[in-house]
Amino acid sequence: MSKAAAQKGAPSAVHGSFTIVRELPHAPGRVYAAWSEPKAKAAWFSGPSGQWTPLEREMDFRVGGRERAKGRWTASGVVTDFQAHYLDIVPLRRIVYAYNMHLDDKKISVSLATIELEATATGTRMKVTEQGAFLDGYDDAGSREHGTGGLMDALAKSLERAT
Repeated sequence: MSKAAAQKGAPSAVHGSFTIVRELPHAPGRVYAAWSEPKAKAAWFSGPSGQWTPLEREMDFRVGGRERAKGRWTASGVVTDFQAHYLDIVPLRRIVYAYNMHLDDKKISVSLATIELEATATGTRMKVTEQGAFLDGYDDAGSREHGTGGLMDALAKSLERAT
């Protein structure tokens, strides 16, 4: 479907996927805690300080549980709203969740994310794979992969600060 057709209101979906791998000098338990404990995740899973103001945050980390991180960008006033549903959890090894992403009141994507953790001689190999459907004219052009990469950098820094 063309961008012009999508802009006229015709429904469309563009699909994309990516994988990010990070070698972290921390035990799998510490990395898993960064994903599974609400306070630890809030330390890295947000917009940049001073540029993004949290509006709502909740996390029920269990199969069937939900997570939400909603906030407003200071410069533009745009509200981002991440709404996730946990589908599979294998402690210390794997987390799978589906999530919707909204900009203001418009749903821009639906994604499936898989986090895999593997113990290594020096810490943890973390593999993040996302498969997304970008909706109704929202052209991702790699911004989701870039944003997720930034979040993985923030996770690594959060683990370093906690050491």
